[in-house]
Amino acid sequence: MVAAVRDGESERSVAREHGTSLSTIQFWMQRAQDLPLDEVDWRDHPSGPRQPANRTPREMEDVILQTRRELREQSDLGEYGAAAIYRTLVARPVPDVPAVRTLGRILERRGALDGKRRIRHPAPPRGWYLSEVANRRAELDQFDGVEGLVIQDGPEVEVLTAVSLHGGLVAAWPTTGITAEIVRKSLMAHWREFGLPAYAQFDNDTVFQGPHQHLDVVGSVTRVCLSLGVTPVFAPVCEFGFQAADESFNGRWQAKVWARFHYATLDDLCAQSCKYVAAHRQRTAVRREQAPPRRPFPNDWTLNLRAPLQGQIIYIRRTSDHGVATLLGRTFEIQPQWVHRLVRCEVDLNRKEIRFYALRRRAPQEQPLLKTVAYELPQRRFRE
Repeated sequence: MVAAVRDGESERSVAREHGTSLSTIQFWMQRAQDLPLDEVDWRDHPSGPRQPANRTPREMEDVILQTRRELREQSDLGEYGAAAIYRTLVARPVPDVPAVRTLGRILERRGALDGKRRIRHPAPPRGWYLSEVANRRAELDQFDGVEGLVIQDGPEVEVLTAVSLHGGLVAAWPTTGITAEIVRKSLMAHWREFGLPAYAQFDNDTVFQGPHQHLDVVGSVTRVCLSLGVTPVFAPVCEFGFQAADESFNGRWQAKVWARFHYATLDDLCAQSCKYVAAHRQRTAVRREQAPPRRPFPNDWTLNLRAPLQGQIIYIRRTSDHGVATLLGRTFEIQPQWVHRLVRCEVDLNRKEIRFYALRRRAPQEQPLLKTVAYELPQRRFRE
C-alpha cells in the first residue's frame, strides 16, 4: 500500500483497492515517512508506552519477592502471602508499598503462588453409567415425583413426572397421592402412546422400588418394566446428577404451571399441566427425531404381576468405607480397595448372578468388572 502511494496513486484509491480505510493508509504512510521500505518497522504494536505509568517498578517487585522468600523461610508465624508481605513492608518501612490486591497480582504475574488452580474436567455424557445410553444406542426414561403442593381450601397435590434423557419427551400426572398403582397406570399409558424405552430410571422411593424392610423385594413397578422388556434402573441414594434431567423438569413445571396460576380444583391444575406438557413436547419435537428409537408397545401384552421375572435390574450404588454395597436388602462385599466409589450392580435374573462394575465420572468409558456373585431371587407369591 505504501509502495502504491509512493508510485503516484492517491491514498483513497489505494484504500478502495485493498478494502481498508483511508485512516489506515495514512497511519502506515506516517509510519514509513521517507525511509526505504526494507528499513520500516512494520510490526503492529500499541501507540502507548511499553510499560504503563501506574505499573509497579521492577525494583519494587524484586523487593516483594525477596520479602516473600524471607517470610517463607524465617517467619515465626509461617505466613508469607500478600497480606503478610504488606504488613512486613509497612513495618520496615518501605516507601510506596502497593496495596494487598496489587501484591497478589504481582505474585501471580511473577509465578510466586503455591496454590494451584482448580482443574475442571469435562462433564461425562448423558447416561454415562449405562454404555448403551451414553453411546446414544438406547433411550432412558426418568421418573420422579413432586411433593408438598397444596391447593388453597383443597387437597394436597403430588405430581408424577417423566422425561426421556435424549429425546426430552416429558409427562406430568398431578394427583392427590402417588401410589404404585398410579405409577403403573401412568407408565403403561405413556409407553402405549410413545413406545418403550430400553431403560426406565427411578429413585429409591418405596413406591418405585417396593418395601425396604424385607429382603429380595421386587415391587410392582419393577415387575411391569421387566414384563415389557424395559430394564429398571435405580439411582444411588443422596447422589447428585443421576436424576438431574427429571429434577430440572420438576423445577420448570413448578415455575411455569404451579406458580403462575391460582387453581381452585385438581382438575384445573391437570388441564393447565396438559397444556404445558403439550407445548413442551411441540418445542422439543426435533430433539426426539434425533433420539434413539423406541420399541412399539406389544398389542398382546397383559399385566400379570405374578408372572416369573426375567431380564435385569440395575442398581447404582456407592460403596461404604469397607467396599460394601447394599441392594435388595442385602450387603455385598465387592472390593476393599474400591471404597466410597460408585458401582453399577446388574442383577441378572436369567443367569442368576449379580455383576458389579466400577464407575468413575472422570473416566466414563472405563467400567471394569469388579466382582460376580451368584444370586437367585426367591420364588415367592407376589401380593398385590
